[in-house]
This record gives sequence, structure tokens and C-alpha cells, in this order.
Amino acid sequence: MSDDVLLTLSTVAAVGSGLAGGVFFAFSTFVMRGLNRLRPTESVRAMQAINVDAPTAAFMSLLFGTALLAAALAVVGLARWGDAGSGYLVAGGLLYAVPIVLTAAYHVPRNNTLADVDPDTDAASAWAGYEPGWVRWNHLRTAAPAAACVMYVLATRAI
Repeated sequence: MSDDVLLTLSTVAAVGSGLAGGVFFAFSTFVMRGLNRLRPTESVRAMQAINVDAPTAAFMSLLFGTALLAAALAVVGLARWGDAGSGYLVAGGLLYAVPIVLTAAYHVPRNNTLADVDPDTDAASAWAGYEPGWVRWNHLRTAAPAAACVMYVLATRAI
């Protein structure tokens, strides 16, 4: 792979990582806080609606397209180990894997459980059990792609 192609792909990965981290950042810093200002019944209903609308083609393409690119760049970084920027490419790929793993292993199962809650009868206990852990782990989903973005920016400077 030429350095020009690698530079372009690293730039795209930086943008994708930054955008994905920004989505998670919004949830960690104000969406969930806003939902907490509502009554639990409204919070559960709102989050149920968000979880139905979140997996759009645009968001899934961003999240998983960037994951594929990050994985490919990590492989390139390993193959070119010792070349300028290779360590950043590997680090970026590992960091970007974090939100993918957390989404699949933690957030989606919790969202699916919340989808089964009847807001009119179980909202208070469901929201109290859902929100704190969801947000705590979402902070990591925010930080990891942001750090991956930094790794890709550093890689572009080194290539």
C-alpha cells in the first residue's frame, strides 16, 4: 500500500473515529442527563424510541465502516511494523475496537432489555437499573474512539 493511500485511509479513520466518539459524547454529556430530568416513565419511553431510531444506515455505516477500516489499518500497521506511524495504526485499531465490543456485549443487550419494559408499570426500577451503568460504560465508548482519532492523526503526521 502506498503512503498516499495509507495517509488518506488514516485521515478517513480519524474522521470516522472522531464522529463516532462525538455521538457517544453527546449521550454521555447531555442526552442521558436530559432524560434523567424526566419522570422515569418518560425516560424509558424516550430511550426506547431512541433505541429504535438509532440503528440507521448512516450511523451503522459510520460505526461499523470505521471499525472495518480500523481493523484493516491495524493489520497494515502490524505488517509494516517499524515503519513510521505503524504503532499509531495498531493502537488506533485496538482503541476503536472498544466501542464495538461494548456496544455488542453491553449496550445492545441492555437496550433490548429496556425495550421489553412496560413504562406504565416498571419504569422507575427499570430506569434506575439501566441508566447509571449504561452511562458509565458509555463514557468508555466516548473516550476510546476519541483516543483512536488522536492515534490516526498522529499516524498521518508520521507517514
